[in-house]
Formats: sequence, structure tokens, C-alpha cells
Amino acid sequence: MKKGEWLLTLFNLAYIIGFTIYYYSIKDYEFLGYIAVLVVLFLVVAGTLRKTNFGYGILWALTAWGLLHMLGGGLIINGSTLYALQLIPLWVTENFYVLKMDQVIHFYLYFVMVFVIWHLLKGNIKKKHWLVYVAVALVSIGISGLNEVAEFIMVLSLENTGVGGYYNTAWDIVFNTLGAVAAGIIVYFRER
Repeated sequence: MKKGEWLLTLFNLAYIIGFTIYYYSIKDYEFLGYIAVLVVLFLVVAGTLRKTNFGYGILWALTAWGLLHMLGGGLIINGSTLYALQLIPLWVTENFYVLKMDQVIHFYLYFVMVFVIWHLLKGNIKKKHWLVYVAVALVSIGISGLNEVAEFIMVLSLENTGVGGYYNTAWDIVFNTLGAVAAGIIVYFRER
């Protein structure tokens, strides 16, 4: 392992173990489930690193997402979780609030996911037509659907979750899509 990879590994293990202890101590089974998913993702990325050759930028961006996700359910600010933190009142009704930290984190992850996907595919694409960049953004949006399935499984499996209802899921999908599209545009212009 390279020196920078050791630092990334130790940092990831530190927050994963720390939040595992924390969520176990408060019996938050929803986030213990998310930790299990995070551990699988960590193992997949670490186990394939010699083949994927992810740079430190992508690895730290994924690390930041994992940490933000764990903080999202565990950091309490003014009596609410970080996920529920209301940032800017762009659109507020009795059913939803835009812009919340949850939406920013969803945007961020699928923004980063476009760079992950592009890194994995770019060496295999000879002609980089604009439709390729659209497809990369759509793959990120498709992967975001797995996130929503994981949240739905938590809702089905546990009595109490912080997932939210229909509006939360719909806004998650909107911000997943916005993040993927924004990154797709950046990758397109960067590659030109």
C-alpha cells in the first residue's frame, strides 16, 4: 500500500468504527445497516484499487461522502440531525423544505459518482461523442436508484427510520439527478 492509501484507509476505518460504536450504543439499526453497505463499498474500492487506479481525488471524495452520510444521521444540530438541517428556504411547503443538508449530500454523491464512472470507462471509449457524457450521467442516476432501494429496505425492515416519505424520496431523486447532470457537464467540457 502506498503512503496516501494508508492514510485513507486509517481515516475510513476510524470514522466507520467510531460511528459503528455510536450507532450501536444508541440502537440506531437504520444507520447500522448503512454502515454495512458502507463497509461493502469500502472493501470493493480497496479490493479493486490496483485495477481501477483511482486517484486520491476520487478516493477522498468518496471518503468525504461516507463521512457526511454518517454525520448526516448522527450529528445533532439544534435538536435535529445534520440531514434535516435547513440551509436556504428556496421552496418551502407543509410537506417539504428545499434546501436541506440531505439534498446537498445527495447532490454531492452523484456528482462524485460521475467522476468515478468516467474514470472507469474513459480508457475504453474511443470516440467521445456528447452522448457518452449523457450516458455516464444516466449511469450515475441509475446507481442512485440503488440508494433509494436501500432506503426503502430500511423503511420496510425497521419500525422507525429517518428516511422520510414520498416527498423526501422524490427530492432525493431530483438532487441525485442534478448532481449527476452537473458533473456530466463538467466532465464533457473538461474532456473537450
